[in-house]
Amino acid sequence: MSFISSYFQFDKLGTTFKREVLAGLTTFVAMSYILFLNPSVLGDAGMNKGAVFTATAIASAVATIFMGIVARYPIAIAPGLGVNAFFAYSVVIGMGVKWQTAMAGILVAAIIFLLLTMFKIREKIIDAIPADLKIAIAAGIGLFIAFIGLHNAGLIIADKDTMVAMGSLVDHQTWLAIFGILLTLVLLARNTPAAIFVGMVGTAIVGLIFGLVKLPHSLISTAPSLKPTFGVAFNNLGHIDTFQMWVVVLTFLIVTFFDTAGTLIGLTEQAGLMKDGKMPRAGKALMSDAVGMTVGAVLGTSPTSAYVESSSGIAVGGRSGLTSVVTGLLFFASLLFSPLLAVVTNQVTAPALIVVGIMMAKNLQKINWDDLGIAAPAFMVVIGMPLTYSISDGIALGFIVYPITMIATKRAKEVNWLMYLLAVIFVFFLYYTHN
Repeated sequence: MSFISSYFQFDKLGTTFKREVLAGLTTFVAMSYILFLNPSVLGDAGMNKGAVFTATAIASAVATIFMGIVARYPIAIAPGLGVNAFFAYSVVIGMGVKWQTAMAGILVAAIIFLLLTMFKIREKIIDAIPADLKIAIAAGIGLFIAFIGLHNAGLIIADKDTMVAMGSLVDHQTWLAIFGILLTLVLLARNTPAAIFVGMVGTAIVGLIFGLVKLPHSLISTAPSLKPTFGVAFNNLGHIDTFQMWVVVLTFLIVTFFDTAGTLIGLTEQAGLMKDGKMPRAGKALMSDAVGMTVGAVLGTSPTSAYVESSSGIAVGGRSGLTSVVTGLLFFASLLFSPLLAVVTNQVTAPALIVVGIMMAKNLQKINWDDLGIAAPAFMVVIGMPLTYSISDGIALGFIVYPITMIATKRAKEVNWLMYLLAVIFVFFLYYTHN
């Protein structure tokens, strides 16, 4: 115990073993919904849900424990919402890319990610993109996720006359989703711990009571096999040979860049661990995410990211890496509960997607809407993602408009040369992928 206390610097951080364990448990409960939500999202892309469940648990456990032991931060890592939606709905369904090829794209992005992190290039690339556009990407992904949630709930459907329309309120499954949305919102409004997870559980229970959700055959079993997804990325590396796929790889990098960097800064600030405005051991923290992304690609899941739900563990006193170690160990333990996937239907996960979308949309307030030079491209990013049903297309629209509006407002010199390059790349990307 003394070694643990010394290694994790309990005295310096003003924490205790008991408090760190409680914080780790709290963080796990708050983010455990991803174990069931990620297989649902990637399952829409044709992937085996059981294998994705196992890959999600292992990748989350490895990356989070790495974060705890090496970077020593109370921050958990798991496959990120948003980038998994990009994988399933934009790349596989939207572009028609096979999920096996898309997974190879993640592996390539992960390897580049590792190299960029090792050589500290990652921070320079992030700095080249304006803060408002980074914020717009996060908000746009939120709207995109919420749109998917509303569609899965049956509240929004396609319509040949008006493009989209309100769904039928006669369907009992839709009412189950509505119940879940309202329940989760009430729980969040009352600051209930792990509100999203509790909301999913409550919705599933109501679904079981009314026969809208099938009862699982058991509660505990051995972990589903990784065979359907393990190593598939390696076998499809030869298919990363088109301009379209390299843009996909670039987009995986960009989205993961912003998601993790912003979350790490926010959580470190919350925990009071920032020093002189900078994040100590930032390289090791970023490496944790890179390791998780690489492991996940090999096992068969979408890119990992630092989880904002870690704030729940920090809120109850988590300050050291032991919090993350406990969370990671619980992810390993969760491998026994795969039968519960049967009760996690689209109507059960839809409320979680919508609520996460609401939480991500709050970033809109941080955009400088009074400056047209930045407001216009930011708006194109935000509105482009849900309306084109593509995260990459939304980013492309905003990044193309940005240098144009900055030149028009006579601030061309404020634009980093990388943004001009990205604008040109995205012009070709849109032309190539939509012809």
